[in-house]
Amino acid sequence: MPPAGDHPSSSTIRARSAHQKVAVADLFPSTFPSGQGSDLAGVIEEVGAGVAGFSPGDEVIGFTQKRASQAELVLVEAGDLTRKPEKVSWEVAGSLYVVGVTAWGAVHAVQPKEGETVVISGAAGGVGSLAVQLARRTGATVIGLASESNHEWLKRHDAIPVAYGEGVADRIRAAAPSGVDAFIDTFGDGYVELALALGVETDRIDTIADFAAAEKHGVKTDGGVAAGPGAKVLAELAGLIADGHLDVPIANVYPLAQVREAYTELERRHTHGKIVLRP
Repeated sequence: MPPAGDHPSSSTIRARSAHQKVAVADLFPSTFPSGQGSDLAGVIEEVGAGVAGFSPGDEVIGFTQKRASQAELVLVEAGDLTRKPEKVSWEVAGSLYVVGVTAWGAVHAVQPKEGETVVISGAAGGVGSLAVQLARRTGATVIGLASESNHEWLKRHDAIPVAYGEGVADRIRAAAPSGVDAFIDTFGDGYVELALALGVETDRIDTIADFAAAEKHGVKTDGGVAAGPGAKVLAELAGLIADGHLDVPIANVYPLAQVREAYTELERRHTHGKIVLRP
């Protein structure tokens, strides 16, 4: 059950500068015709010779780096899989890898601590919604930048909602009178510069979206799907979900035959949570 969301090569290039298009092409090169998708969840049908730890019939969560997950059958390395807990739904399991590992990496990059304040842009998106929750688990105060329609969700997850747009810096300062210690940018479009204007140190700023600003200002770009121990992080996140400590919002579920419609919704960039494809 691979998702249709949050893959840099599909959903976000069109909104970026030419410099960033080149950067994304370098990070995720492709030769067409090409498949698509990294995240997946499903039932193992066969195991290769010498594979230990998995058997046919096992329910698993995993990923592939070969642009191949949006399909009915996927060939996956055993080391890129972890078992799916019974209490984790297929929709959530199939949409966990990219957003989960990216959010985990971004939060770890800025190291929020109890008593500190961290701002997260795109706080209601696929990556942002998980980053909000993971940052809150450190004990930090989290300010989430999102449209007003998503403010109630942020409040329910113990974050302080702030509307983006003109005047956002003043609204952040009002919400954080003692200052901002860290900033996670999941959206791009000037948020690195905003973080700097708020006085955040460069080593406490992480962007997963604005590579040109990162190069210019020397801020971090941790959180990419190639940056961390994927299966290990997946198991950790799946455990948090199964225990009720992490919520993965699902915006919509499409059958695989409607993949075009799924990407059309994704490119609007106003989705709260994940868009999932069901084979």
